[in-house]
Amino acid sequence: PLSPIAGMVVILGIEGSANKLGVGIVTDLGEDPILANPRHTYITPPGTGFLPRETAEHHRKHILQLVKKALEEAKIPPKDIDALAYTKGPGMGAPLQIGALVTRTLAILWKKPIIGVNHCVGHIEMGRRLTEAKDPIVLYVSGGNTQVLAYSQQKYRIFGETIDIAVGNTLDRFARVVGLPNDPNPGYNIEQSAKKGKTLIELPIVVKGMDISLSGILAQVTQLAKTQVKAGKITTEDLCFSLQEAVFSMLVETTERAMAHCGKKDVLIVGGVGCNKRLQEMMAIMAKERGGKVATMDHRYCIDNGAMIAWAGLEMYKSGVSTKLEDCTVTQRYRTDAVDVVWREM
Repeated sequence: PLSPIAGMVVILGIEGSANKLGVGIVTDLGEDPILANPRHTYITPPGTGFLPRETAEHHRKHILQLVKKALEEAKIPPKDIDALAYTKGPGMGAPLQIGALVTRTLAILWKKPIIGVNHCVGHIEMGRRLTEAKDPIVLYVSGGNTQVLAYSQQKYRIFGETIDIAVGNTLDRFARVVGLPNDPNPGYNIEQSAKKGKTLIELPIVVKGMDISLSGILAQVTQLAKTQVKAGKITTEDLCFSLQEAVFSMLVETTERAMAHCGKKDVLIVGGVGCNKRLQEMMAIMAKERGGKVATMDHRYCIDNGAMIAWAGLEMYKSGVSTKLEDCTVTQRYRTDAVDVVWREM
């Protein structure tokens, strides 16, 4: 087991805001901060999404096994954990409740303080720690969120976002229309399908200042899938390819505008869609042209996981932040810019 060193902080984090359930254990000492990060995903049949009640049932069934697995992997007994972090929001209500309930229970059993973490801030802090991107423009793209952010005066300021649905949700819903499997995730299967696409189909690109709109492009590709693909005029692969190119170009455009506005050269991509190699490639071309670089992570840390919540919790814990037991609730709406980032300098 890891013998506790004076000054070493160990945090256990629980993430369960959507269909991925993760428990992570992190420390602030050593090269690799992540001691354990097991995850279990609720996967539904092709053509279907995941509903809150069934997702919560999945989390309830697997969460204690994951906590045990994380403790075993980290070789750490509960007494050596300094605090427990959990996802307070944003996310789906019922799944979030499971994480909060287990965190409160463990905190009482183990006599530990609790830290409620903003899911989006968890993604950003994990990205900053693992890529060592100091002060980048952040593109946060996932199933439920699409935001372009920059840090200023102890807040992550939102410069642009989607005005309707998120990028990941757009890809997931299109995958359902064309019957692509949800295993390992719909976005990955669209990415693989897009590699075989040969024809670029013109799709509506909607950029409104710093914000983007995706409901129109989703309606368009859905219509094309039901008519043109069925008629054999275009292929599913062409549609996947065209959808990616159009949506990602919108993201590159708004991210570049934020870079110009803030005078920053580097971009950090976080969130589940951040795994996409084509998005990384397009963003890297733009960043290089501006004399900067793009920082990315792989699926272990881009996709929702417990370690990101634990790491954000660790930053908060060291800054003296904690959540009272009676305040360990969840909220489905929790803006990234509502969090006081007290662990970073002004």
